[in-house]
Amino acid sequence: MSDDERRTDIFGLLHDEDAHHSARVTPAGAEWLVSAGPYSRSTLSLWSASPTAPAVLPCGSAFDVVNAPAIFGRRMLDRLWRDGPGSGPVAVYRGRTLLFAAPGTAQRLPSLLSWEEWGGPGSDGRETAPPPLLCHGTGDAVTVPPLTPVPGSGPRWVVAPDTRHPWLPGPDVLLWACVRAARDQAASGTGSVPRPRTAAESSAGVAARLPRTRS
Repeated sequence: MSDDERRTDIFGLLHDEDAHHSARVTPAGAEWLVSAGPYSRSTLSLWSASPTAPAVLPCGSAFDVVNAPAIFGRRMLDRLWRDGPGSGPVAVYRGRTLLFAAPGTAQRLPSLLSWEEWGGPGSDGRETAPPPLLCHGTGDAVTVPPLTPVPGSGPRWVVAPDTRHPWLPGPDVLLWACVRAARDQAASGTGSVPRPRTAAESSAGVAARLPRTRS
């Protein structure tokens, strides 16, 4: 089977799914994911054989990834959508929240975080600084969820890729989200985190606040 035939098979499957479901990748989103690495043929072969399998893709070209503890990452995501410009694709895996970010973020964000003047313990004794974040950029790779959601505890999309050129937050935006999420965490301690928006809501929010790059 040729690459074009594999591509047709995979995208035909995605067209049969509900494209607006937040956990499902659209055909355009799959194109973006495949563009992350030089081995698109291998990725297409994997997804053609098993569209419910996760894949390992390199960072640094199409995207970087900011890897946060699950609850703190959800707080960041809520801040990005409640008061900020929105987010790019977001996944969860092994108790971590993976926020897909603009290339170069992994190199810049740690420096910005180290320069931030954190307030130390608040009046209730809770630290206002964020927990350690893992930043994946050039030379790193991440496991991305399968094209379609599957039951179980494996990787899954919270906000799935839905465009060939998604808007991705950069280091300044993610620093802003970290600061506010840390303040929220210090103020409220443990507790429930509001539901992140669906892919349809995410697309509408980003379009309203920041223009997307168009092909």
